[in-house]
Amino acid sequence: MEEPKIPEEKAARSLNFLEEIIEEDIRNGVNEGRVHTRFPPEPNGYLHIGHAKSICLNFGLARRYNGLTNLRFDDTNPVKEDVEYVDSIMADVRWLGFDWEDRLFYASDYFEQIYDYAMVLIRKEKAYVCDMTAEEMSETRGTPTRPGKESPFRTRSVEENIDLFNRMRQGEFPDGSRVLRAKIDMASPNMHMRDPVLYRILHAHHHRTGDQWCIYPMYDFAHGQSDSIEKITHSICTLEFEVHRPLYEWFIREIGIYAPRQIEFARLNVTYTVMSKRKLLELVQQGYVNGWDDPRMPTICGLRRRGFTPESIRNFAETIGVAKRDNVIDVSLLEFCIREDLNRKANRLMAVLDPVKVILDNYPDDQVEELESVSNPEDESKGKRKLPFSKTLFIERDDFMEDPPNKFFRLAPGREVRLKAAYIIRCESIVKDPATGKIEEIHCTYDPMTKSGMPDSNRKVKGTLHWVSEQQAVKVEVRLYDRLFVKENPDDLEEGKTYKDYLNPDSLKVVTALVEPEVRNAKVSEKYQFERIGYFTVDADSTPEKLVFNRVVPLKDSWGKGDKVTG
Repeated sequence: MEEPKIPEEKAARSLNFLEEIIEEDIRNGVNEGRVHTRFPPEPNGYLHIGHAKSICLNFGLARRYNGLTNLRFDDTNPVKEDVEYVDSIMADVRWLGFDWEDRLFYASDYFEQIYDYAMVLIRKEKAYVCDMTAEEMSETRGTPTRPGKESPFRTRSVEENIDLFNRMRQGEFPDGSRVLRAKIDMASPNMHMRDPVLYRILHAHHHRTGDQWCIYPMYDFAHGQSDSIEKITHSICTLEFEVHRPLYEWFIREIGIYAPRQIEFARLNVTYTVMSKRKLLELVQQGYVNGWDDPRMPTICGLRRRGFTPESIRNFAETIGVAKRDNVIDVSLLEFCIREDLNRKANRLMAVLDPVKVILDNYPDDQVEELESVSNPEDESKGKRKLPFSKTLFIERDDFMEDPPNKFFRLAPGREVRLKAAYIIRCESIVKDPATGKIEEIHCTYDPMTKSGMPDSNRKVKGTLHWVSEQQAVKVEVRLYDRLFVKENPDDLEEGKTYKDYLNPDSLKVVTALVEPEVRNAKVSEKYQFERIGYFTVDADSTPEKLVFNRVVPLKDSWGKGDKVTG
């Protein structure tokens, strides 16, 4: 490995507090200047946008300081873990653009060594086997202002504890009958130091070790020791682990092993969603969403299916920075990051989601022109595409008003607008359904001199509309996804309500859209800008017979304002 050094480009912006700590350690030669981080998920669910921040942080810091990052699964609870989650987590990390190379580890790799560490504590009279039930331990734990009561089994001899712990391992005792506890201080103001449980009995099949073990270390006991075994230099955790740090350090110190440095940062909270694995699991299991990869979910696989790009999520993580105290990030910043990315990458298409027919009365009946439009104005290399133009077109229904208000610059009786990449048209009359009064046809005339290359092509009008030609239009299914909750903080409960009471009933609307024929070339996961509407991606549900598009985001933050961006 190259000799660690502080990157010169860091001077371009101020350091966050984690970078300050790491650079100070490098200057002082701590750990010989090594930087070695880890991303340690529990394989008991799918990762969400909060985990994405942690992934970007751990891998990003190591990359910045020429270090290493491990991917380690803290798989200490076989009851809740599954290989499905392991596979999904690895896929998410890779998709975000990070590579753990040959450094894939599991806490279960170290079960024998962690067991030996527990034996060290027993021999030092720092751990004991306790026969109290979970309820009894809870009752005697005390409160933050009242000390707990010591277990009657706390004074067991070293020999008895070793014997019982070995027999626990051999499977002699049923689940819940005994635990191994640390012997620390039942009067500690830190509740985590009040003789915490180190091992519990679980006769459960483990997805990697099978039935080899029937006792499993608690997360708090396995986590720090796994960091130590892997020689992690900076164990970066979210803020809720700050109160666990004295216990983390106590274990390391009492066992007498290499000591990583634990540092906490604020976890990511985003408006209009929930980040609790338990709540996300409820939404999936109770059918409020269509699986973990539902595009309304804050899971990484859900964001991927929605159409977010790894670049946009990495940019989001960089933009929000690293804080020492919990805060809430507005989801509109995440949406801004994907707009910025897709504006440069996404080819344009014209699509009409709520069509109304436009008939150009003075256009030749059987004529079909091929007009040209730029595929992506941000990238000239994308070239141009052909647009068929004919007598009968479709525009968006809300791009027309019979009696418009001031500053309505779209189509209305007697008014002119430009059809994008085509002609200026003027509304002459309308045809309504006599039963409902709904507008069925808009009759217009077009000015043939206003096409590109014609004498009046630069004539100015205030409105520009998108459109599709009726005869060549392709029908596609469009899923209009919106925010999953109507309340900014769904965890801020009113009396008698649960977070599920704030689910957005309009978080998904499905419409049939008409799209220009270029859409036939679309492939699954490709992103497009539907002009004047928003960014969309081709969903995995698409078939050769029917394309399905997901809306990624509207063209601008339109929450509560409607989605239209006027021309």
